[in-house]
Amino acid sequence: MLKGIAASQGIAIAKVYKLEPPVLNIVKRDSNPQEELEKLDQAFTKTIKDIEKIKDVASKHLAAEELAIFDAHLMMANDPELRNQIEAMIKNDNVNADYAADAVATQMIAMFESMDNEYFRERAADVKDVTYRLNCNIAGVEIPNLSTLDEPVIVVARDLTPSDTGSLNKEFAKGFATEIGGRTSHSAIMARSLEIPAIVGAKGILEAVKTGDVLVLDAINGEIIVNPTEEEIKVYTEKKEQFETEKEALKALKDQPSISKDGHKVELVGNIGSYNDVQGVLDNGGEGVGLFRTEFLYMQSEDDFPDEETQFNAYKAVLEGMKGKKVVIRTLDIGGDKKLKYYTFDEEMNPFLGVRAIRFCLMKKDIFRTQLRALLRASAYGQLGIMFPMIATLNEFREAKQLYNEEREKLIQEGIPVGDNVEVGIMVEIPAAAVLADRLAREVDFFSIGTNDLIQYSMAADRMSEPVSYLYQPLNPSILRLVKMAIDGAHAHGKWCGMCGEMAGDEMAVPLLLGLGLDEFSMSATSILKARKLVTELSYEEMKEVANEALNLDTMEEVEELLKKKI
Repeated sequence: MLKGIAASQGIAIAKVYKLEPPVLNIVKRDSNPQEELEKLDQAFTKTIKDIEKIKDVASKHLAAEELAIFDAHLMMANDPELRNQIEAMIKNDNVNADYAADAVATQMIAMFESMDNEYFRERAADVKDVTYRLNCNIAGVEIPNLSTLDEPVIVVARDLTPSDTGSLNKEFAKGFATEIGGRTSHSAIMARSLEIPAIVGAKGILEAVKTGDVLVLDAINGEIIVNPTEEEIKVYTEKKEQFETEKEALKALKDQPSISKDGHKVELVGNIGSYNDVQGVLDNGGEGVGLFRTEFLYMQSEDDFPDEETQFNAYKAVLEGMKGKKVVIRTLDIGGDKKLKYYTFDEEMNPFLGVRAIRFCLMKKDIFRTQLRALLRASAYGQLGIMFPMIATLNEFREAKQLYNEEREKLIQEGIPVGDNVEVGIMVEIPAAAVLADRLAREVDFFSIGTNDLIQYSMAADRMSEPVSYLYQPLNPSILRLVKMAIDGAHAHGKWCGMCGEMAGDEMAVPLLLGLGLDEFSMSATSILKARKLVTELSYEEMKEVANEALNLDTMEEVEELLKKKI
């Protein structure tokens, strides 16, 4: 039996499809530059078409934020700098196109991998994906296309690239297992969007299996059985049926309120990246949208910041699509690991701690005012909440709120309708904001705790950095205390407090968050019904006692043990 990290829950039993990308034998040869340049041009054209085709296939089952990766790949494939460097090497050194492309790619990958900035280190994987496809096209070698699978299989690979996961045909790809990766890796996030079982970080799996072997993929417990016995197949078939039955039973909770067994009501809402994600929230019984990430609207724009009308139409569509349910829209959260094609950020030693989110908006007030006008105009079409990301001080909030008030007054003077009940709040994702929550709550309408950043800032550990990933500890008592500060600060002034980070949908964290008094849980749409079932089975009063006990423990491990005993 092999062990790994259960990245997307479920059980699959099927034959192995071992993804084995072609091995390219690239050697330096003296060549005719004109012939090689023509070959390169044809390869670039095919590479761009390939990525566009993969994006089109992926758009049928992935959300806007997952699709953004293919826009980045297209931008790279169309980058004249990449092409110019390869062409220059072909012309100057009379070498073959594949050798030149490989040499330039190797240099770029090494440059990205050596950088301190995690965002740029991650771009190395994108360069590998795009330039590997380019070199396969130069060589005339076909890359395995997972969209052509025609029988049920479990895909086994060292890792899955964005191109791989974007090509997965859910009808036949019953699950996948990878040698590397973690719960927050790209392939894990994609698996949850596709709702297929996945185990990542299964060390040794490539050596242990071959195409045609049968696998049991238990992505509930993170276990893999190679060539199981008939008895094991029988046992896991029953477990799979039970899992599917329970999953189907959850649908009965779709239109039910989220109320604990002793009558305490909370709201379970969804995180979205575009209008395309709205139906998923409704289909899964979401009571609203707790986080609409507007940055994807900006990242998908080709050559400039989206204008007021474009934004207005996008926000209006979501508000109308949610049919009167509350929609909380986050203002532009750009910078750090989120870049734009048409705007160059100043270089910073640590952009994650630099000009991003509300800091960027307050420096670029014309861009911010455009978004505020679009939001305010859209507010006439539904129940809108606006939240400012990465607020660290009260003065930042006051400055942002002043701009909001100015744009609201201008619209009213222009005779343009705006909503009467717009709530204006902030994300609590910087420890300073959590500590100052009792003061901030006097002036905001609500809080939404962004645990992804709150945890990494509190622990001073990048959650995407594998060596320190052990410090991504949502259940550490220090994090729980910050969460409690935010909730208590809001409640002291009659305001509500939500959470829109990964922690809100974590089945182990939900009981604690309920006990801490969290009002709104915002999560991926596919997690809503499971969370609702859990809430309805819990006693709020009992969870308050468990949460108080957890706050006084010393380590995350102790909190986990407490939950295992009490829940």
